[in-house]
Amino acid sequence: MCRLFALTSRDPVSPMRAIDALNVMKEGHDGSGVGLYLSGLGGPFEELKEYPILSGIFTETGLQRVYEYMAEKGFRSKYSAMFTPDTEPPAGTPKRGTYASIAYEMPSEWKGLSEAEWGPRLVQMRLDLRIEGEETGDIMVFSFWPDTIMIKEVGDPLEMGEYLQLGREEIHARHILAQGRQNTNYAINLYACHPFFIEGIGTMTNGENTAFIPIKEYLQSRGVTGYSGYQSDSEVFTHIAHFTTKKLGLDIRAYKHVITPMNDDEMADHQDRELLSNLKRSCRKLIIDGPNCIIGCLADGTMFMAQDRKKLRPGVVGGDGEAGVFAFSSEICGLNAAIPDRDKSKDFQPMHLDTAIVGPDCREVVQCSQKDPLLLQR
Repeated sequence: MCRLFALTSRDPVSPMRAIDALNVMKEGHDGSGVGLYLSGLGGPFEELKEYPILSGIFTETGLQRVYEYMAEKGFRSKYSAMFTPDTEPPAGTPKRGTYASIAYEMPSEWKGLSEAEWGPRLVQMRLDLRIEGEETGDIMVFSFWPDTIMIKEVGDPLEMGEYLQLGREEIHARHILAQGRQNTNYAINLYACHPFFIEGIGTMTNGENTAFIPIKEYLQSRGVTGYSGYQSDSEVFTHIAHFTTKKLGLDIRAYKHVITPMNDDEMADHQDRELLSNLKRSCRKLIIDGPNCIIGCLADGTMFMAQDRKKLRPGVVGGDGEAGVFAFSSEICGLNAAIPDRDKSKDFQPMHLDTAIVGPDCREVVQCSQKDPLLLQR
């Protein structure tokens, strides 16, 4: 199994705080890799929230091609957070080029477009660069979206944190997803490393999705830019969250109604029974098989945790509303390491009908049940 840790805070914090929590849970993951999703950025990116950030790993030649590609598209660089290690990588970690996050100003002809119009264009640009990089080996791109940085690498999370100097203030963030394991169900590939991301939504999963093939095929049939790639069976969880909120227009509380709908007896007396029955029928190919624990973050900073019906992967949420910091963790020990002084009596472990949600104000853990009324829009 892998281990997951997420942190959401009113103020920017170091990604190393999440890395340290993963290290406390080290007995539960194999130390083969680390992936980070960062949003609500502080530092120099704080003033650039409207500018999409291209995150990835590039050789010198690859960076030059990226610069040329972006210039051709009319994008102008505003700020770059570059890191090129000058030491040998830890054992088992490939020696690569530059780990970069580059904020770009959109071309003037894009500035009157809505997010629904420019969003798929940014996704397509990320996919174009990914395809070119897969052909040459010079470019790996993990995200291209405003107020978002993604970092992935093979190796022990703590060693990677030190090697890549992930405590740098320029990448401090309010919302952090961190996963401690490379993908081991398939070939080692950084595109298979959690978290996954599309259009402001990131998720990571501890578990195994044995319904992967029918879910993937259904998503690919929707005609949505970015529902592709799929180096990991867990990437579909991100796309289902995107489909639920951005295509169906539902609140994230409805996510579990899509991936783990209630049976007929459970929804018999639900006030939204007819709607839920129709949703279950129309989205039946998105029903997951587990066990899975899913942690995710939306574009507005809302963070959530959900379990499948088998409830065989651990997960706990807790924090301090006065301090404005909460954590989502695979194990209590990770939560204890990150927020030791919280009121532990308020910790919440979601069961099979539950979703745990912390809003961007970081005031409390909202406990939602599939028995609750369905919110149609976020």
